[in-house]
Amino acid sequence: MISPEFIASSPEEIGIDPQALERLTDYVQIQVDAGLSSAQVSVGRHGQLAGVSVFGEVTRGGETRPASDDTLYCIYSSTKGIVGVAGWALIEDGLLDIDEHVADIVPQFQTHGKEIVTVRQVLTHTAGFPYAPMHPDLWEDRDKRLERMDYWRLTWDPGSRFEYHATAAHWALAEIITQRTGLDFREYVRQRLTEPMGVPELFVGLPDELHSRAADVVYTDPAVMTEASEADPAPDTVLHFNLPSQRRAGCPGAGAFAGAGELALFYQRLVNSDGSGLYSPLKSETIDYATEVRTQAHHVDETSGFPVNRALAVVVAGDYPVERGFAPSASARAFGHGGLGGQISWGDPVTGLSVGFVTNSFVPPDEEQARTREINRLAGACVAD
Repeated sequence: MISPEFIASSPEEIGIDPQALERLTDYVQIQVDAGLSSAQVSVGRHGQLAGVSVFGEVTRGGETRPASDDTLYCIYSSTKGIVGVAGWALIEDGLLDIDEHVADIVPQFQTHGKEIVTVRQVLTHTAGFPYAPMHPDLWEDRDKRLERMDYWRLTWDPGSRFEYHATAAHWALAEIITQRTGLDFREYVRQRLTEPMGVPELFVGLPDELHSRAADVVYTDPAVMTEASEADPAPDTVLHFNLPSQRRAGCPGAGAFAGAGELALFYQRLVNSDGSGLYSPLKSETIDYATEVRTQAHHVDETSGFPVNRALAVVVAGDYPVERGFAPSASARAFGHGGLGGQISWGDPVTGLSVGFVTNSFVPPDEEQARTREINRLAGACVAD
């Protein structure tokens, strides 16, 4: 739940068009009426949010009830942006260089050819181990995770191509964080980012006592069970995040929990860093450095055919904002990371807009894509000046 001090007294106060905001919230309500179990949406600007709108019902703690602004949602791959920003903090604090070899930080990368992998490649999904396995049974045990990393092998030469590392790269990043700070990655994210940013209820690793606030994931249509993989998780893998063990583990590439307000405010701190005062976690020059596109023209997303336009752990809008998960009105500098199921989290340093959307319902992919595009379009139209 967002602290009242971060909620504007009116949308107009922070340069948000109230009519456009109403069109956005009306659309989300229509989506819930049409079959989504529940959803939250929030937009921010000038260091505050224009509120958090909540719709539908959820099952949480074994009880079905109306969703509320304290309901927490698994944000899936939007987690990558959160933990990625922890990597930015290491860079700012002089604890990490993106051109270091991971093997010089994590000894388990000294095997099977992985010694040539760099931090830059890990953060841009060009590291060459997109299918490296890390079974959920290992997530809570660091020693077992390290044993598994030692076993990992490269699928292709690092840097030669882009292929989305669904969770493997961020497990490497989690270990880099621990090696360089002496802290469990979940604790580092909490201490260095979420608490100072004023979003303490954005959880990488959900405490046991808060599981009763987490919305159970549901499928609107019968789920088709297929063999799970890192790149294309099957429904049974997705539903693992209804288990206390998986929520607690805080999978760094897929397992954070938050509300839409937390996501919008997190990105608001990054796109409005100079105006966030004590709540800004990083210097503006660090954010500019971290959001510089690092991938090359030959790093193409095979599903879209477009260059991927990846910065350090986030997507940058560039010249194809819609195709990359942003509003058509977003500037080329907008950055963020969406999540499986249609979670939305991004900010635009030019307009100052930030957006968060979460749902616990999985719908067919074509419906999800259409919904995401429309929410982004309507959110982008909320900028009043």
